[in-house]
Amino acid sequence: MTDQTAQMRLDQQIAFLNEADKLKNTIRATELCDNSRYENSAEHSWHLTLYAMVLADHAGPGVDMTLVIKMLILHDLVEIDAGDNPIFGDLDHAAIALQEQAAADRIFGLLPADLRDEFRAIWEEFEAAESPSAQFAKSLDRFQPPMQNLQSGGGSWTDYNVRTANPRPCRQQDRHRRARVVGLCQNPHRRFLCSEVGFAALSPLEGNFGIPLHTNFPFALS
Repeated sequence: MTDQTAQMRLDQQIAFLNEADKLKNTIRATELCDNSRYENSAEHSWHLTLYAMVLADHAGPGVDMTLVIKMLILHDLVEIDAGDNPIFGDLDHAAIALQEQAAADRIFGLLPADLRDEFRAIWEEFEAAESPSAQFAKSLDRFQPPMQNLQSGGGSWTDYNVRTANPRPCRQQDRHRRARVVGLCQNPHRRFLCSEVGFAALSPLEGNFGIPLHTNFPFALS
């Protein structure tokens, strides 16, 4: 590698890192646990990596925790362009998917080709949620917001008027699974959590919101 090529590579790497800083300006629907303000997507990504490290013993067979952490660091970078899309909002999932693909093209395209392809493949694997590692990472992404809602006194549940008495409609074949999970919960707070996780993971939404939680994860649906 010539000095000029090395300098170009470094310039591309720094340009990507500077662009990634903009994720700190993407505000999410979830409040901090102390209810003082809404979190941003960079904070969310950091918190999820900590969730992965702390809850690694809940991962099933075939889960690569190093890959999970990479997925969680990268998964929301597209929100720099596409923004956060709360699951309880009135969303056009096809349009969001196109926006996020375009964002991935632009943002990962700032990197040198080898890193561009590596990071894009990790992001695509997370979005597809087919591998054990991606399913565990997705389950953490679905699990963290309810945890913060419980701690903050309602959070996005309050903002979007979510009630356990009026959950989102679900597919017929999923109703028995939700009922079984809710039945495992013995107090109102945990029942609220299970309902939240259940219709976040199993409601018939398009795009990447229809991903079941990992079968070995707490409150998971199997």
